[in-house]
Amino acid sequence: MSGVLETKAGDAAKVADVKKLVGETAQASAAYGRMLADERATGARAAAEKNMDQVNRAGENMFKAAEGVAAFGRGNVEALAKATQAYVSGVQDLNRQTMAMVQGLTDQALEGAKALSGVRSLKEAAEIQANLTRKAFERTINDATKLQETALKVAEQSFAPLSARVTLAVEKMGRPIGA
Repeated sequence: MSGVLETKAGDAAKVADVKKLVGETAQASAAYGRMLADERATGARAAAEKNMDQVNRAGENMFKAAEGVAAFGRGNVEALAKATQAYVSGVQDLNRQTMAMVQGLTDQALEGAKALSGVRSLKEAAEIQANLTRKAFERTINDATKLQETALKVAEQSFAPLSARVTLAVEKMGRPIGA
């Protein structure tokens, strides 16, 4: 019987060893599982932080781009206002010059009419008429040249702010977006 007791005691020792081995394996598995969970959580946290940084940078870049577009739009409106102001001022100047030209020609025609009213011969009338015509032609050419120069100046001044904006737009379109 002592052999049976020894076998039962040996079996109990084996069972104890198996329980111990199962317990150690369970603890090792739990520790390994915690380690994997910690690694995955750390990796997920790092990925989330990286994604948030990228989202924040993209948002900042979009905000800067929106600010740039708004500033460029304000510049366009200011350029349009300057162009309009230059045009209106120039047209007013052209109108003044045109009125002065018409007034000068009218005055000259009145002087000619007075001179013709006092003529004593047909030859004198022809000379006065030829002189009046020559002076009126010279005055018209001179005044028309001045009007043309003023009109060109108005056009240049009116389009200068708009041309500057177009140049700036072309320069901006040539640059990379982040620049």
